[in-house]
Amino acid sequence: MHGARLALGVIESRQDGKGLMADFDVDQMLARFAERAQAVRDRPMPPVEGEARKGFIKQAETDLIDFSLVANASWELEDGYLVLRVPLA
Repeated sequence: MHGARLALGVIESRQDGKGLMADFDVDQMLARFAERAQAVRDRPMPPVEGEARKGFIKQAETDLIDFSLVANASWELEDGYLVLRVPLA
């Protein structure tokens, strides 16, 4: 189903309760996750030391895993649900 655009209809995401109409391209979303993963790889180490440095490194590792997993997923639309299939092997 790659290349298809999904019309999601009303999304209740605004604080005032009014919905937003969305036209959603799954392939573009996955590409954005790939861009985020690359940005994490390219992110320079800030001038921090000790626990702050360890925390920065740990967060970067977590971000890279999360973004890479989603970026490499395949997808299908099943019964009105977007299903991402994430390869774990």
